[in-house]
Amino acid sequence: MKKMLIASTSTLYQGAYLDYLLSDLEEFYKGIDEIVFIPYARPGGISHEAYTANAKKAFERIGKKVVGLHRFDDQIGALKEAKAVFTGGGNTFLLVSQLYNFKTLPVLRERIFEGMHYFGTSAGSNITGVTMQTTNDMPIIYPPSFKTLGTIPFNINPHYLDPIEGSKHMGETRETRIQEFHTYNTIPVVGLREGSWLAVQGDQITLKGSLSARIFEQGKDAYEIDPESLIKF
Repeated sequence: MKKMLIASTSTLYQGAYLDYLLSDLEEFYKGIDEIVFIPYARPGGISHEAYTANAKKAFERIGKKVVGLHRFDDQIGALKEAKAVFTGGGNTFLLVSQLYNFKTLPVLRERIFEGMHYFGTSAGSNITGVTMQTTNDMPIIYPPSFKTLGTIPFNINPHYLDPIEGSKHMGETRETRIQEFHTYNTIPVVGLREGSWLAVQGDQITLKGSLSARIFEQGKDAYEIDPESLIKF
């Protein structure tokens, strides 16, 4: 049975890394001592070591050990043995490219369906969907495919932003971009606002946090769902 937490962001405004989720993560990872961290999204271009150090510092607060996947000579074997994985945010194009490069995407998917605990933020949440095509990131590298884990039956748009009334910004809104996506694609999209996350238990997907999520389906007007709602299409 799938056990997943899929979060829009790792850090809320003026908060510490993972601070707002730590109590939920402590419960989520109960009975698990070690978490394998996937640092390949490299936010701001930081090194794998520096990124892993950030994760280690956060999880030390709830008594968990973190080891970076990049440290293993046999990454596929490491994922096959892992009880829990955390994939951090950053650039989704880079993350997906690396997962294909190291041939770890299929085994990560397989282990999630076997019940390995999976936690992702931002880019790490993007890859849980059917494709990465609703990411907000710049295409700094070309992945072999936009197809991702497909562990949930829709796509994520993390850091979802509503239009600001009275703004003089002339660029496209997030809603406009997702409408463009639906011109050519039928995959539903869940816009996750900052501080929101999805809790997945098997086939049950529940919106968590204090904010509603915006739901996009091809050929329909966008609509809102409230916290604690189940997401089904």
